[in-house]
Amino acid sequence: MAMTDEDRAPPAPGALLAAAAPAVAAAAQPWLAALAHERRLSPKTQEAYARDLATVLHRLTLHFGAAPDLQRLAGLAPADVRAVLAARRADGVAPRTLVRLLAAARSFARHLEREGEGRVAALAAVRAPKVGRGLPKPVSPAAARALADPDTRAGEPREPWVLARDAAVIALLYGAGLRISEALSLTPADFPAGADQITVTGKGGKTRMVPLIVPVRTAVAAYRAACPHTLPPAGPLFRGVKGGVLAARIVQQAVAAMRGGLGLPESATPHALRHSFATHLLARGGELRAIQELLGHASLSTTQIYTEVDSARLMAAYRAAHPRARSQGP
Repeated sequence: MAMTDEDRAPPAPGALLAAAAPAVAAAAQPWLAALAHERRLSPKTQEAYARDLATVLHRLTLHFGAAPDLQRLAGLAPADVRAVLAARRADGVAPRTLVRLLAAARSFARHLEREGEGRVAALAAVRAPKVGRGLPKPVSPAAARALADPDTRAGEPREPWVLARDAAVIALLYGAGLRISEALSLTPADFPAGADQITVTGKGGKTRMVPLIVPVRTAVAAYRAACPHTLPPAGPLFRGVKGGVLAARIVQQAVAAMRGGLGLPESATPHALRHSFATHLLARGGELRAIQELLGHASLSTTQIYTEVDSARLMAAYRAAHPRARSQGP
């Protein structure tokens, strides 16, 4: 039987660099291993780094007419790096993506220098594009509840346990503020029946305690009761239709499918539910430091962006409703 999208494994990070020059591809393997074991980056982040480096190398290949080897990388000029960024900019790539591409290339260059493979000085000489700080775009509490309700998708030709599974993941994103990667990495052992809090492993392998409100516990319990697959304690809690690891894109597709019926913008994504968790807590009087701990932010400055979101929403409501705000006179 053919695998479904839910059971297809993502490409291995190393496979993304298969088109690179042999020596460069070989040097990338210990770099990827270091990302995994020393920096403890998640598999998805490792894949993103590999994809970004592969993109840079591909653009350099087009620029030079041949895949650059280690010697050519060491001899890069700042103009070569700027040519790569300019080509991606011409493709319509956002500045944030360009910053990410440059970060991946610099990380690989630092690895090459540590290993005595040469120094790619041009990467450090090129200034990263400026990125505007955009505010998170939360959804309303009513919309968040609807996204986490399996009845919202009652008309879809999906098995009831699949709808319950997706609803449980979404409930964790909004009701507990988890990243989608954190929710999908949970095991049954992490989530004992009846528990009112769980330990979550976030970025960099850091753990934090997250309380579970009743609707979240109910949603997860409903999924576990309906799931047709055996869920051993150490295995993944959330499964694909064939029993494999549930892919994040399946949850993203589920949310996207509900957006139209609920009249939500494209910004209503699974990650927007985490933003909504923080924004709604802050609006209800939650303390910023407590929200920081719940989200697993390393720095309070990262969490402070939600104060800007709350202020922006307050001003928007003021301008829309206050008679003097809408008047043209003094």
